[in-house]
Amino acid sequence: MLARSDVVAQREVSTTNRQVEPLSEIERKIFDFMVQSLRANTYQPSIREIGERFGIKSTKTVSEHLQALADKGCLERDPSRSRGVKILGVDLSADTVSVPCFAEMPHQGPSSSAGMHVAMDRQLGGEDGSFIVRAGSGDLAAMGVAEGDFVLVTPAPVGSIDDGAVVVAEAGDESAAFHRLTRNGTGICLEALQPGGTTTLVEDADSLRVIGRVTGFYRRMDEAGAVNLTQH
Repeated sequence: MLARSDVVAQREVSTTNRQVEPLSEIERKIFDFMVQSLRANTYQPSIREIGERFGIKSTKTVSEHLQALADKGCLERDPSRSRGVKILGVDLSADTVSVPCFAEMPHQGPSSSAGMHVAMDRQLGGEDGSFIVRAGSGDLAAMGVAEGDFVLVTPAPVGSIDDGAVVVAEAGDESAAFHRLTRNGTGICLEALQPGGTTTLVEDADSLRVIGRVTGFYRRMDEAGAVNLTQH
């Protein structure tokens, strides 16, 4: 089961009765880069370094992006200093990792643009390519997972996945979905976990696209214990 986690992608501060304006894609990338740099180096990248990282030639344009992040409450700025930025409401511990979180199954896996990110202990979700998806109605009911639970998916080669494991995979022409993976003498069987779902036999393992293996889930037990997630 996943541990309760804080927001990494934008703010940890409570948003009760307040609408948080989402970040644009470039704002999110710049913000994540700044957080990662601060964790690794204990100091912020300069405006010029941010520009070089994202191919932005104009320091003025970088400054405008930083100001947008400040206006949205992600950071505080001291425009008189090249590195005069303070990240707000983020756990900067190197022991945490930012994991993309999707409201529904991403068709392109974790490479899709996530609506939010969640900070997790690196030991729980530290593998590159890990992501979280909200379980839909009946998606994993057979495993005791309820609608709305946060399901952690970790990348894994097909050969390393044990029989009976639950995976996210594409079977035939169907979109990515949860399946139970088993093997027989003919090939790999993908059993759909939705009620009334069918089992697909994949004879050519090289043609099978397994996005990842389900390694845990988090369930909110009551409305008062809301997970602090911020859209961006």
